[in-house]
Amino acid sequence: MISRILTFLFAFGLSFSLAAQDEVQIWKTLGKISYKKEYDEILGFKVDVPVFSEEVESFDGQEMTVKGYIIPVEGYKNHKEFILSAFPYNMCFFCGGAGPETVMEVESEVGVDFTAEQIIMKGTLKLNDSDINMLMYRLENATLVK
Repeated sequence: MISRILTFLFAFGLSFSLAAQDEVQIWKTLGKISYKKEYDEILGFKVDVPVFSEEVESFDGQEMTVKGYIIPVEGYKNHKEFILSAFPYNMCFFCGGAGPETVMEVESEVGVDFTAEQIIMKGTLKLNDSDINMLMYRLENATLVK
């Protein structure tokens, strides 16, 4: 009986730690991209366009859970639209501390209060390789998990 309980607790603990790890690992996976130069008609010069790996492409349209930091960005209308970063503000892409693959736009169903602590969001991931006015990742219909 005790061995069954220990087996259950070990399996539950292992699955819990893997789930928690996935929220962090997702950023590493999203970093599996390369870039190609393409001429942009509107801008009049070549820009870097992301080329997503097959693994990243498999996430397009999939529901996922992502752990990150809210980055306050001027121009977003409310707490339902914001930037989520793999890193805190002082290390994020907008501060020059990381690449564009470490941030995503979030469109939340309910407003999320700003905090400097990590949060966990769940939503549908959309990839963007064509609109240079948007980030390459967007989490739509997102809800705050924690």
